[in-house]
Amino acid sequence: MNYEAIIKQVRDIPDFPKPGILFKDLTTVFKNEVSLQALSDELYHLYKDKGITKVVGIESRGFIMGAILASRLGAGFIPIRKPGKLPADTWQESFEKEYGIDTIEIHRDALSESDTILLHDDLLATGGTMIAAANLVRRFNPQKIYINFLSEIVALNGRAELPADIEVETLLKF
Repeated sequence: MNYEAIIKQVRDIPDFPKPGILFKDLTTVFKNEVSLQALSDELYHLYKDKGITKVVGIESRGFIMGAILASRLGAGFIPIRKPGKLPADTWQESFEKEYGIDTIEIHRDALSESDTILLHDDLLATGGTMIAAANLVRRFNPQKIYINFLSEIVALNGRAELPADIEVETLLKF
């Protein structure tokens, strides 16, 4: 896959969602059918032999490739959402982001001990969201957990904050 060509499609949005943040907008990549297919193919090849039973996508951009990948792997898709968006009983986890405190939730019946989980999100920045998501998924005591991001802002060193016992893959590095 030509990562450089895909990286050139990513749009930078200065001062979003607050001053001082340079937001990496992947919607410009998703709208290109060739790039979307290339990312889908790459993710599928990374995880096709891992026994993934559930892909857990983190709101909201993690839903895009997460659902595509779940379909390709023959796995279920589980959303992790912001508070009040899931209709049944949930577990919550709060965490600090680069621009404030946030909370995410997962349904209490979303996963089981027999599952092998792929946690997916679009971007690794400081790692706070994924650490919270991993903490939520660990409550289910699954067989194994993998973590994947489409992109990573390497200078923020969020990878160092992620659980050392979970394999982490990133396709695009900024």
